Amino acid sequence: MKGKAWKYGDDINTDFILPGIYLELTDPKEIGKHAMEGIDPSFVGKVQPGDVIIGGRNFGLGSSREQAPIALKYSGVSAVIAESFARIFYRNAANLGLPALECPNVSKEIKTGDTVEVDIEAGKIIVNGEKELEFVPVPPFMMEILEAGGLREYIKQNRAKW
Repeated sequence: MKGKAWKYGDDINTDFILPGIYLELTDPKEIGKHAMEGIDPSFVGKVQPGDVIIGGRNFGLGSSREQAPIALKYSGVSAVIAESFARIFYRNAANLGLPALECPNVSKEIKTGDTVEVDIEAGKIIVNGEKELEFVPVPPFMMEILEAGGLREYIKQNRAKW
C-alpha cells in the first residue's frame, strides 16, 4: 500500500477518531465521513484512499467502540501505524480488516505529508522513496484475515474448511 501520511500524537482516543455524537450512525460510509473529526475536523476533506495514519503511543485508547476503526477504514485510510495501540482498538481494527501496525519510533520518523509505502508481509515502510523503517511483519494467519476484509469475511470464506 502507498499513500500520504497523516501524523497525530500520543494517546489519540476513540473520541478523537470518531466523536460519540456519531455513534447512532450504522452505515459505514456515513461513519467514515466523520473520521478524526474530534481532533482534525478537516481530515475527511483531505484524506485520499490509500493514505496512512501515523500515531505515537497508545493509539485508540478509550472506549471499545468498533466504530473508530470503521470510521478510519471507510474514510479511505489503508492502515494505522503507531508506536503502540490500545489493545481493544488493535483487535477491533484487525477484526474489521484495517491493518494496525506497531513500529518503534514511527512518530519521530514520519511527518504529515510524507509519502509512505508499506509492505505488511515484509515488515517494511519506505518513507519518501528513501528512508526505510522496519516493524514486526504481520503473521500469515492475520494476513489472511486482513486480505479477506476482516474476521467476519474470513469466517464466511473459510466456513466450509472447518
